[in-house]
Amino acid sequence: MRTGAQLYTVRAYTQNEKDFAFTIKKIADMGYKTVQISAIGRDIKPERVREICEKEGLEIVLTHSDPNRILYDTNRLIEEHNIMGCQYIGLGAMPDKYRTKEWITHFMDDFREPAKKIAAAGKLLMYHNHNFEFQKLPALPDNGADKAKRMIEFLMEGFSAEEMGFTLDTYWVAAAGGDVCQWIELLKDRIPCVHLKDMTVDGFAQQMAPVMEGNLNFPAILKTLENTSCKYILVEQDTCQGSPFDCLKTSYDNLAAAGYR
Repeated sequence: MRTGAQLYTVRAYTQNEKDFAFTIKKIADMGYKTVQISAIGRDIKPERVREICEKEGLEIVLTHSDPNRILYDTNRLIEEHNIMGCQYIGLGAMPDKYRTKEWITHFMDDFREPAKKIAAAGKLLMYHNHNFEFQKLPALPDNGADKAKRMIEFLMEGFSAEEMGFTLDTYWVAAAGGDVCQWIELLKDRIPCVHLKDMTVDGFAQQMAPVMEGNLNFPAILKTLENTSCKYILVEQDTCQGSPFDCLKTSYDNLAAAGYR
């Protein structure tokens, strides 16, 4: 497994080409070898994204892409990923309208054809979870369920492994009350990319934290990941207590000390 940085962590510092290049160098200097492209400035062309990353020795392994582009601009999106040398096309979250018992099956109906196009191009559509996907929806004949099922279970059953992978996020599984290692096992053949972030607390409030600085059992999580399809462990921290660059550096140093680089 190769350690990477999810650029959403430093999104405020990647909105123009100059800032993007400076940020990429800082990430490479930390020791990271791979990155996920997410929430960068729209005016930065895919060719320049790849050139800047390659100059610093960073491989682009995953993106988060606009859901509307996945749906309606699939071919051009695939070509942009070819330019960047990126195999995994990520969906950061399920659009709001699908998150109900009446509309969950519409998600599969709408995204299946783009998923097939992406697979035919030798790539894979990746779904990134938050906590809401672990909400159970009631059994209804019109959503294909004979018993209550979690949204993530609808996704697992609604797409084949060749059509959709999962970017499992350790923090959000825990925030949903799930057992991270259990879900790694359940999805072990469908998680080439995983998001690592830790969880701490401030009173009753949950907070995101650098990897191995919070309360998640990362020795067990990483050991479990070793026996799965996971290729890339990507550090992400949506919110940071202090500098996001310091958070990325702390996470990398902790992972490197544990043997993951």
